[in-house]
Amino acid sequence: MSVAVGVLALQGDTREHLAALNEAGAEAVTVRRLAELQSVDALVIPGGESTAMSHLLREFELLEPLRGLLRDGMPAYGSCAGMILLAGEILDAGVPGREALPLGGIDMTVRRNAFGRQVDSFEEDLMFTGIDGPVHAVFIRAPWVERVGPEVEVLATAAGHPVAVRQGRMLATSFHPEMTGDRRVHAMFVDMVAGR
Repeated sequence: MSVAVGVLALQGDTREHLAALNEAGAEAVTVRRLAELQSVDALVIPGGESTAMSHLLREFELLEPLRGLLRDGMPAYGSCAGMILLAGEILDAGVPGREALPLGGIDMTVRRNAFGRQVDSFEEDLMFTGIDGPVHAVFIRAPWVERVGPEVEVLATAAGHPVAVRQGRMLATSFHPEMTGDRRVHAMFVDMVAGR
């Protein structure tokens, strides 16, 4: 049974996630409108600029409906900016009125741009719980997790901080697996959505 996974297509690396999800066995579609959001089994929030995404979620009147769907159990996966938005609390959220807004999907506190600016971007092989062998991780102006709640499982760490977490059927990484050609993180999420 194929699952319909939406990729939030307001800003960020949408195309790469669509390709990765399709290769991982999902039926991937873009989500820009409420009807599209309500028609999918799960949602991926891509990397990009978390403050711009928050602004566009408000402009497209998706912010509160998405918070409600996450509260009601919609599976979600966020990479980089997506991890920031899935948090319950965001540190260094940005300028008031134009800040990144937490969706509250995962009980965690995330710090934006924790690894530094664009010039501080790096790549590293990580051990990732639930995946055999190392995962090559691409970090670009990446966040890290400063606090996790009791129901959050840390799946991978870098520089002593969680960079991949899971809570129920929600997954988040501070890095960009969609950029590497390795589809194992996306396959893990598709299996979570399908209940496998």
